[in-house]
Amino acid sequence: MYFAALLARTEDGWEASDTELLDNVETLSDLADLAREASAEDDTVLVLIEQEETWFGVVRIDGEDDPRIYVSDAAAAARSSYGEILLTDELLGREPGDDGPDLDALDLDGTEDGEDEEDGDDDAPSAESVPHSPVGDAEILDDLGVSAKELRALDEDALSAIAEALGASEVLETVR
Repeated sequence: MYFAALLARTEDGWEASDTELLDNVETLSDLADLAREASAEDDTVLVLIEQEETWFGVVRIDGEDDPRIYVSDAAAAARSSYGEILLTDELLGREPGDDGPDLDALDLDGTEDGEDEEDGDDDAPSAESVPHSPVGDAEILDDLGVSAKELRALDEDALSAIAEALGASEVLETVR
C-alpha cells in the first residue's frame, strides 16, 4: 500500500494534503510543479511517499530551486511506479540512458538476448541496476530538525517520525 502527502510550510505552520501522484504525475518535473502549486508563496514543500514496510522517499522543493530527493531503498523503489519518478539518473549517479552493466561485454550463454522486458520502459531503472541502500540527499531535512543520521536510521513508519520532528504530525494524520 502506498501513501503520498504534500507538506507545505506556511507562516502559520505546516499544511498537509494527500495526493494521488499517479493520476497527475509522470516525471519529477511534474511532481515539482504539483508541489509548487501547494504553496501560496515560495515556501518549502515536502512530498512524502512511502510504500508500507518497503521504502520511503522525501522530495523537497524550495521555490524554483531544483528538487532535492532522498529515497530509503533505491532497489525497492525501482520496483514501484512512485519510486520510478524519484530515481533519476543523476540521483543514481549514472549517465542518462545508462541502465547498468553492459551485458554484451559479459560472457553470457546467449539465452539472455531477446528476452522481453516486462514493463517495456527502457528509461526506467531496473531493480538490478540500483543499490539496496539509501540514495540522494540525506541532509535534505537537516535545517528542519532531522539530521542525516536520523533520516538514514528511519524504517517503519518513517513519515510519521519525520512529521513529528517537523511538528506536523497532527496535520499529516488528517490526510492519512
